[in-house]
Amino acid sequence: MGDLLDLFKVLVGKRFPFQLVFSNEYWMVETGKHVFPLQKYRLVYENLLAMGAKKENFLRPRPAPDDDVLLVHTARYLRHVKAGSLSAAELKALEVRFSPELIRLALLSVGGTTLAARKALECGLAVHIGGGFHHAFPDHGEGFCLLNDVAVAARKVVADGLAERVMIVDCDLHQGNGTAAALAGLPEIFTLSIHQMDIYPNEKPKSTLDIPLWAGDGDAKYLAGLRAHLPKVYREFRPHLVIYLAGADPFEKDQLGGLAVTKAGLKERDKLVVENARRLGIPVAVALAGGYALDVKDTVDIHLNTVRIAQRVQRIYPDPPSPLAAVRRPV
Repeated sequence: MGDLLDLFKVLVGKRFPFQLVFSNEYWMVETGKHVFPLQKYRLVYENLLAMGAKKENFLRPRPAPDDDVLLVHTARYLRHVKAGSLSAAELKALEVRFSPELIRLALLSVGGTTLAARKALECGLAVHIGGGFHHAFPDHGEGFCLLNDVAVAARKVVADGLAERVMIVDCDLHQGNGTAAALAGLPEIFTLSIHQMDIYPNEKPKSTLDIPLWAGDGDAKYLAGLRAHLPKVYREFRPHLVIYLAGADPFEKDQLGGLAVTKAGLKERDKLVVENARRLGIPVAVALAGGYALDVKDTVDIHLNTVRIAQRVQRIYPDPPSPLAAVRRPV
């Protein structure tokens, strides 16, 4: 009987051939009637359980320690965040209610994306049911983002010697302005952002590669932009890790944008990003990033599609990543 139970656990585990990172605390933050649907995290988690994931498939992150956060953020800013002493201007720029729970969410999100990055480097792929707070700058937060989990995770795996080169593929609706500013001038980190130009942020610091789009561009131009650049950059930069922001907000029914990308288009995007990387043996850590559809079920469905694509790709390319030496740029 014990052997049959062990076999059953193995078969169920194969439904999710990678690690999922999640904390129940992600959605336990009071934000009032805010456009950011924190309940999406709980709904994605519950749907994944219904899809066959087991609680043991999920890793619970710990709040990031100060030393990790300080790889990106200034000591002054972190001190004021933790003390709850942000200025009125800093609070206004956040555009979300500041609270001890929000601080906890931010620190857990940094820990979660860093954990997903480490697990991807071990196993080839990991999905963080959270993260993607790419508008946080080293010295201030913006646009719902208190701390930049993406930038910290990239710096951390390099600092720990786990990767020599990291690529951030930011497919959120909005340009990753905080990430671009925080990582500018670092040759070991490549930032790619495909985003809508005629919306927030007004000032867009230059990423390593920006792919600008406009309202109404839709599936064809969105996917053409990725196809024109992504495979080439993967081959030439040869990252040891891709951190992928799989934002749901390019969706045609999103409240904050107008790119008019369909769910089918977003599924094809996920496939392009993840499959092109895994085919080359490059590990991928996924963060869900934004999503503000009128019906939260649409946002959840898009996030679940990202996980489904990751499942399919990881079954095709299940091998763990090659050692660092095997993916170094040719001399």
